[in-house]
Amino acid sequence: MNKVSFESMPVAGQYIYNSDGLAYQVEEVALFAGYVSEKGAIAVLVVHPLAKDTPVSKIYGLDIERDLDD
Repeated sequence: MNKVSFESMPVAGQYIYNSDGLAYQVEEVALFAGYVSEKGAIAVLVVHPLAKDTPVSKIYGLDIERDLDD
């Protein structure tokens, strides 16, 4: 997973999604590097992708062919 922006820091067990169209579950916040008010925070998250047939993937995930134009 690449660089992603969040409104609030994710926690273990939370579901997140990325522009790659996949939903992920956060396992842990492995590193919190710091916070600068005008730039935000930097953290390293340990995540694992969820299968496309899980219910959360259907709610949060993107279907690249359906949702994005070329």
